[in-house]
This record gives sequence, structure tokens and C-alpha cells, in this order.
Amino acid sequence: MTPVTTSFRHGIAEDAATISAFAERVFSDWYLPDNHPDDIDLHVATTYAPALQAAELADPAMTYLLAHVDGQLAAYALLRRNEPHRLVTARAPCAVVRFYVDRPWHGRGVAVALMQQAVATARASGAGALWLTAWERNPRAQAFYAKMGFQDVGTDTFVLGRAPQVDRLLVHALD
Repeated sequence: MTPVTTSFRHGIAEDAATISAFAERVFSDWYLPDNHPDDIDLHVATTYAPALQAAELADPAMTYLLAHVDGQLAAYALLRRNEPHRLVTARAPCAVVRFYVDRPWHGRGVAVALMQQAVATARASGAGALWLTAWERNPRAQAFYAKMGFQDVGTDTFVLGRAPQVDRLLVHALD
């Protein structure tokens, strides 16, 4: 596929509804085929409602990085500064809470550019590491994160709706 030019900006309060709709659609697109619809519905309702996005946008510890192609939201990352985890020993670790790329932009350089922005943002905040989790049943995501310099350090549990799932915990050292 042909690479595209991606522009970036930080999310602002007025982006809450757009982020909410985008996140719900992209998350459901990826996870609904392998999960019970009730679990997806519960997760979406408790994670992506516009009011929840607005609260995250207002939180000074959180940063939304929005990636646009031709004026259209193509992807976003949500970072949380100073987010400790028992398996992450770095100073002031930064978590990638969400990293969503819409399917039409896969393989076109959007994810790479967005992750580079995330790494730069975390580094600028003074983080010693950037960490995230990836569903154990998503080898494509795990391979992408490995390509971007993340190391697998163990597992974590993610509860999707009412269903516990196993995620891989991945860390990118910044020091």
C-alpha cells in the first residue's frame, strides 16, 4: 500500500464526541468477532462514552495524540504519564492506554508515525519507559510493537465486559 502523509495534534475538549465514536467503532471492529457482544457493549459503554472521553481530555496526566490523513481522523493514541505497573521498573513510566488505527490506514505508515509521536511525547515528559498491553490473541499488534522497540516482559489481565483476557505487557525503554 502507498504510504500517506499524517498530521498530528493533541486532542482538545471539542474532540470528545469524535474520539468516542471512532474508538467505539474501531474497538468493536477488531474485538467483536472474537468476543461476546454483551462484553463488547459493556466495555464500550464504560470506556468510550463522550463524557468519559471529555474527562480524559481534561485530565492533565493524559494526552491524546490524534493522527489525521486528509483531514480525517485515522488513528489516535492515549498516553497517561507517571503510570506505574508492577512489571515496569523504569522511572516515571508512561502508559499507552489506547493505540487505535482505523483499518483503512493499516500498512500505510500511520501506525509507525503515531508510535514515533507517542515515544517522543513520553520522552519529552521525562518518562524512562513507555509501556502498553496487547491482547495475546493479536499477533499482528504484538509484531508491530516489537518492530517499534517494545520488549515483552510478561502478562497482565484485561477484563473485557465481564470476561477476563490475557494481555502481553510490552515495554519500550526510553533512557
